[in-house]
Amino acid sequence: MPTMSMIEAINSAMDVALGLDPDVMIFGQDIGYFGGVFRATDKLQQRHGKQRIFDAPISEGGIVAAAVGMGAYGKRPVVEIQFADYIYPATDQIISEAARMRYRTGGEWWSPITIRSPYGGGIFGGQTHSQSPEGIFTHVAGLKIAIPSNPYDAKGLLIAAIEDDDPVLFFEPKRLYNGPFDGHHDRPVRNWAGHNDAEVPEGHYVVPLGKARRVREGGEVTILAYGTMVHVALCAAEETGIDAEIIDLRTLVPLDLDSITESVRKTGRCVVVHEATRTSGFGAELAAQVQEHCFFALEAPVERVTGWDTPYPHAFEWEYFPGPARVGEALKRVVNI
Repeated sequence: MPTMSMIEAINSAMDVALGLDPDVMIFGQDIGYFGGVFRATDKLQQRHGKQRIFDAPISEGGIVAAAVGMGAYGKRPVVEIQFADYIYPATDQIISEAARMRYRTGGEWWSPITIRSPYGGGIFGGQTHSQSPEGIFTHVAGLKIAIPSNPYDAKGLLIAAIEDDDPVLFFEPKRLYNGPFDGHHDRPVRNWAGHNDAEVPEGHYVVPLGKARRVREGGEVTILAYGTMVHVALCAAEETGIDAEIIDLRTLVPLDLDSITESVRKTGRCVVVHEATRTSGFGAELAAQVQEHCFFALEAPVERVTGWDTPYPHAFEWEYFPGPARVGEALKRVVNI
């Protein structure tokens, strides 16, 4: 079985989907001959042709609008929004059209589109290349949201998203695309993202949407995380020596509430970690769900470790970015209550 980075696994997923289904097509800014700004679509145009992998104008609204129309006519478009920070011009098409297509037509039409986008910080992208807007879209009925934390899941989840008949937003943690940085700027988080390559099957397989994964067994506290924060949580547990159980959500919508409640009822404590801003972030929904379903099992308040309520800073990235030290402090607080 080959070893792949996350970016290679994502490329492989699209290659497999293109080979199996002639209705799959891929388009976005610079994704054709150039292969995308992160090379996620590298060589796909050469393999599958310009009719199925092609560049689009710099118009996120137009890209998604075209995908919605193609999906209604039976195609399965996969579009790339170059950075999640650029997705906002397409929110009307995503929310008003793609998310509601099946409902408004009584199931006559649907919107089997996948919207890929790199998200999150950790690469010194500053305020316009580091945002985590996933919480905005979890509020919208009709959308599915997937966020992988490793190459194996990235490929399986993406294939599942492409084959799904509903619109899926597939946010890719660009901090994990090619493994960890080297150099002094990575010291605050040490080697938490190391060994990011993984064995990934070359052919077709799926990781089902709506099924979380227990990354680490534990008995003292449950950590709920996704994307890059799964690796941060692992490092925090190792550094503190706390017996933490870590649940990688993998998909935010649909949410695997059964896995969450099973773990929290066992440990009696919960820490939620994400790098999006704190107020109205998805961690608030997770904390509410835990409180509603696990109230009598909780031995401490649910803690949230998140980004700050400020635009993503360039010069103070590691102060904003929830690292193992901040997660470790939260673990100690809930365990020592």
